[in-house]
Amino acid sequence: MAERGRSRSRRGGGKGVRSVPRRPRRTSRERRVARLRRLGAGRVADAAKALGLSTTRRAALVAIVVCALAFTIAVPLRTYLSQRADVAAQEREVAELEAEVDRLEKRRAELRDPAQVEAEARRRLRYVMPGETPYIVQFPDSRARQGSAADDRPAEPEPWYEMLWNSVTER
Repeated sequence: MAERGRSRSRRGGGKGVRSVPRRPRRTSRERRVARLRRLGAGRVADAAKALGLSTTRRAALVAIVVCALAFTIAVPLRTYLSQRADVAAQEREVAELEAEVDRLEKRRAELRDPAQVEAEARRRLRYVMPGETPYIVQFPDSRARQGSAADDRPAEPEPWYEMLWNSVTER
């Protein structure tokens, strides 16, 4: 068969060999881009086919991965948020305590004055200085109000067990 007009070798020099114009040589970058184009589009689909995954199974697998990531992140996120709330509560409490400390320091400064201490003792404890005669004035309407307030109080309701007993024994 080699004698019919074509030589089987690919090199030139034989009878009936056509000259084919050569393509210009590609750069290494062009070769890489072309290879990636050939592999890129079909690679994911080929991998899925090789693993036997349909579109539905791939979607389910992605959903499982997303859920696993969500559960992995959920616990630290919950801890972070609860600790942040605790820190905010502690900061509020510190601010309240600092305000109370300031108020008590002012009160202590007021009570360093002996005249202020004497006025407090007279007003709150009803102390008197030696030689003074204490008088307590009670107005008649205030005593009447105190007595009438005791009379105007509503009667306490009977306990439930007495109400039950009375309902059973009464005819």
